[in-house]
Amino acid sequence: MRLHEYQSKRIFGKYGIPIPKAKTISSASQIKQITEELGTPVILKSQVRVSGRGKAGGIRLARDVKEAEEIAAHLLGMIIKGQPVHKLLVEQVANFQNEYYLAISTDRSMGCPVLIASMPGDVSIDEVASNHPEQVIKIAIDPTIGLSNYQVREAAFGMNLPKKYWTSFSEISFGLWRVFCETDAESAEINPLVIDPDKGFLALDGKLFLDENALFRHIELYDTQEINGEDPLVIEARKFGLNYVKLDGYIGCLVNGAGLAMATMDIIHLFGGKPANFLDIGGGADLDKVKTGLRIVISDRRVRSILINIFGGITHCDIVARGILQIIVEDQPSVPIIVRLVGTNSDEARKMLRGQGLITLSDTMDLAAQTAISVSGETVIIR
Repeated sequence: MRLHEYQSKRIFGKYGIPIPKAKTISSASQIKQITEELGTPVILKSQVRVSGRGKAGGIRLARDVKEAEEIAAHLLGMIIKGQPVHKLLVEQVANFQNEYYLAISTDRSMGCPVLIASMPGDVSIDEVASNHPEQVIKIAIDPTIGLSNYQVREAAFGMNLPKKYWTSFSEISFGLWRVFCETDAESAEINPLVIDPDKGFLALDGKLFLDENALFRHIELYDTQEINGEDPLVIEARKFGLNYVKLDGYIGCLVNGAGLAMATMDIIHLFGGKPANFLDIGGGADLDKVKTGLRIVISDRRVRSILINIFGGITHCDIVARGILQIIVEDQPSVPIIVRLVGTNSDEARKMLRGQGLITLSDTMDLAAQTAISVSGETVIIR
């Protein structure tokens, strides 16, 4: 889960990482008061959780109050890569000389966190790594020991950082390490980290990606997170602990277990269909999770048929059946539902569902997928 820049910087500031003075606004009418507090010129930065907003015109310099008001009115409501701009970060302009890149991220190939540093900054680190790999310093961090002083010095030396800044750089690096660990982040990035001759280091931009599986430990971060730009179905699924990913197809899927969900999507593809989503209700789904998951799938207007594929272990098939029946009564969906239930209490579940007009029971995954494709109006391809 990616936080907005202003949210990331707010967290960075709590850990001693220096950030420019800034305010957030949601209306151009707030500009006059903000510029009186910050002075001019100011930078107005669109708050959307996508990369490349600068190139898309989402970051602008305003030299006076009038220009700031005009820019704010233009940016608010702007669409950047499919995301509407509802909030701006208004920030003091920094006078800086050098730009650097600093991040701590999880490297799955190495199986540990890594400290990544580079000069120059304010560029795509992937492009730098591809075109000038010698400019990227990548240092593995033993998670049982943590970031060490010698590793920070190695990064500072590799960046050609003047020695008079090493102490400040060390404080920022350890602050970023604490952010990474204590927020259960997947990645914490400062790009660029600049040196202002008068103020020293400043984190001009910040990105913080949190591990969604650890959000239960950081309710305060989730509760205060702005969700503008996220699909409302994804937001609803997250509230109930469901794993939901929207795809580009027309067959809704509700499955228990990530492996079975992947296999279900594969078999839909095999017979020429297109799944509309990945939705894993989990291994021990209760009635509420079943109902919420099915309600999310039904609310997707692209869905023409629904395939429910349950292998009952900890999840009881009769609970799933009860959830399906309650949704049919409460929501009165019109989309045909194909159900395959195998495992714990499956016989009882099938008896409960038999005879329901919308529901077609299936004994096998092959038949279930073919039926879901057929009732959606598409042609089944037998390979």
